[in-house]
Amino acid sequence: MSADTAMKPQIQGIYETHLTVADLKTSTTFYRDILGLEFAAEFPQRRIAFFWVNGKRNAMLGLWETGTGPLKMRLHMAFRLSQEEMMQAPALLIGKGLTPHGFHGEPVTEPIVIGWVPALSLYFNDPDGHSIEFLSVLDDEPDAAFGMRSYTEWKAR
Repeated sequence: MSADTAMKPQIQGIYETHLTVADLKTSTTFYRDILGLEFAAEFPQRRIAFFWVNGKRNAMLGLWETGTGPLKMRLHMAFRLSQEEMMQAPALLIGKGLTPHGFHGEPVTEPIVIGWVPALSLYFNDPDGHSIEFLSVLDDEPDAAFGMRSYTEWKAR
């Protein structure tokens, strides 16, 4: 191990992320009942709710209710899923009234593949318009020339 490497922490992943939301009750319902995250705690006086993502040792999401101002900050985050779950995700999202879409906003009924990774990917929006992604890294070799197209096209290449 080089001296430079020894001086840096070995980060294993992102544990916690936070989103601002317009209505805490609406967003709590979405992340608990639509996405199935485990509710961890709510602090009404601070207008914040927390969720465990695959258990409290893995990751946490915080939702912070904003004021009544017209400006909103929209953010992006990705949840890691298995490849099997990724293939089922479009139908599940559609069944819950959501529109899954590809990287460029086009409606999709199957995951897309981001060729340079490669990874299965699927986007949708939460009640505040935040970009939420489901993602599963594939074991295949990267193919940057593929771009971002459907999984069917990835398998056929």
